[in-house]
Amino acid sequence: MTFLPEGKLYIDGQLRDAANGAKYEDISPWTGEVVAYAADASAEDMEEAIAAARRAFDHSDWPTNSDKRLALVHKLAELMKANRQRLVDIAIHETGAAMGAVNMANVDGPLNHFDKLFEIYGTIEWEKAMLDKEVWGSVHRRLLVKEPAGVVGAIIPWNVPLYITVGKVIPALLLGCTVILKPAPDTPLMSTIIGELAAEAGFPAGVLNVVSGKEPALLGEILVTDPRVDVISFTGSTGVGRRIMEIGAPTLKRLFLELGGKSAAIIFEDAPNFAEAVGQSIVCYHAGQGCATITRLLVPESRYDEAVTVLEHAYDAYAQLWGKAEDPTNFMGPLISQRQRDRVMGYIEAGKSEGARLIAGGQIATDKGGGFFIEPTCFVDVTNDMTIAREEIFGPVLVVIPFKDDEDAIRIANDSEYGLSGSVVSGDEARAVRVAKRIRTGTVGVNGGMSMDVDLPFGGYKQSGLGKEWGLEGFEEYLETKVIATRA
Repeated sequence: MTFLPEGKLYIDGQLRDAANGAKYEDISPWTGEVVAYAADASAEDMEEAIAAARRAFDHSDWPTNSDKRLALVHKLAELMKANRQRLVDIAIHETGAAMGAVNMANVDGPLNHFDKLFEIYGTIEWEKAMLDKEVWGSVHRRLLVKEPAGVVGAIIPWNVPLYITVGKVIPALLLGCTVILKPAPDTPLMSTIIGELAAEAGFPAGVLNVVSGKEPALLGEILVTDPRVDVISFTGSTGVGRRIMEIGAPTLKRLFLELGGKSAAIIFEDAPNFAEAVGQSIVCYHAGQGCATITRLLVPESRYDEAVTVLEHAYDAYAQLWGKAEDPTNFMGPLISQRQRDRVMGYIEAGKSEGARLIAGGQIATDKGGGFFIEPTCFVDVTNDMTIAREEIFGPVLVVIPFKDDEDAIRIANDSEYGLSGSVVSGDEARAVRVAKRIRTGTVGVNGGMSMDVDLPFGGYKQSGLGKEWGLEGFEEYLETKVIATRA
């Protein structure tokens, strides 16, 4: 049985155990067995991390020494690439990623993003001279100055932790912020290894701190409520995002919140590859555990029966292909935990009870071993008022909804509290783009267009969150703008 190295805290430049010596079990989603142990930090440990990050920002040259920052972050990036196999092992055995997913967003995607992140950093305009202006008989010279925002609390989810860590922590460090990285309890090692490599790279004390813990809310709430923390960058559920806004309000923190999604794909009747587009809509990547995963499939009434038949065949063909950890062509493994598996099964039962028709899956996959497996699942005859069409399931569940015409498709797509991603497929590109512009969502792919990449801002509308990650806009989340005016 695979057993991974123990995860340590990294606080004030030191790799160490929790102050009280506590540890907790890290469970493999593939087997349901312990795969590692991680330090179980207390409030005392988080207090030390916040104090260290505050000192490093206020009393070191980290915010002002750009050459030093760039060299050390480059070194961290190279160490992460050199330790790819360790990251792969963690992604498989801790997060439950299949090798196909590992080779994309779970490991190789973020490792391949470093060069572009450094390139974007090089475009930051730190000072901008505005036009001189005469006011009350005097000429005033105006200067806009960008400065690092301060101490950042980066709170990471369990689905693609390395991808999200790179998107939050690397821009913040490059810009001169100091960071406290708090992983999800289910996936501590994908963060604690970053602390280990930062120590090896020679990061100054307090610049980056990694604090893991078993209790879901304790450490995060300390970060959110502490006035010494200037920015909270959170990716996770909308419910937790609301809680962060509530308890962070007294300190008026800057918040980046990338929250839930219930994204829709619209496939029009004139799609030249209609069957292919429908068949490729099955929800399987990382068992549907992705905020931007498209889980509502909207198809025209005129081709609805055809779409259902295509999906029946597609799911039947995929039934024996998933659940193989080491297969590079496989993108679907288990859910992260028994708790998540039970949650998804609850939604499947809700779909049945509300009258949706199950055409694939819907069961716990007992033939895959002792882990947390659910079969790829598809419901048809779904209406947009059903629970499975309204709420984020975060599992391998697709719902199929018919529409009458373009206006009806837009109405259904927008009839959601979320607005994170989506797609439109049509033989008429102009038509597809017109529809895409009317969907209230942060990213839309047209005819297979890639709307998410390292150089593109990512974030949602409505209850899918606030702010942007990745791209230049993602860097700007960690900057303040100061105006300096001088009377000539």
